[in-house]
Amino acid sequence: MITSTGISTWKGSWKEGTGTISTKTGFLSEAPVSYSSRFNGTPGASPEELLAAAHAACFNQAVANNAVMKNLETTSIYTTADIVLDFDASTGYPQIKSLHFNVESEIPGATQEQFEYFLERARVGCTISKIINQDVLPLTVTGKLIKS
Repeated sequence: MITSTGISTWKGSWKEGTGTISTKTGFLSEAPVSYSSRFNGTPGASPEELLAAAHAACFNQAVANNAVMKNLETTSIYTTADIVLDFDASTGYPQIKSLHFNVESEIPGATQEQFEYFLERARVGCTISKIINQDVLPLTVTGKLIKS
């Protein structure tokens, strides 16, 4: 069993306070986070950005695994995960509205149909995707199979 640990500090009020985001391994160490970095796009980290990066990495590993299961080897996978954060119109609370993957991959010998199958399995089956209620949060994928 593996336990992954994220650490965050916070001092002050919601809009004026500041904090940090770290990982127990030290790979990410005290990245600054604030209301402004999260909701206004100013420099600093945001939980949603970190979730997007983690989800893109999980997604890539799932695509590679799906290819191997069909005896295909990925040469490259480049994925961006775009999380849209907005305020809910009825409650005024922050809410993730959608998550979209943009994927470019080179998988020698793969057909477009196989590639789309790999993407769909990763969309619903990667570890992080499994904890997201996809009935509530739209999680979509656009993919481009690069032919060498």
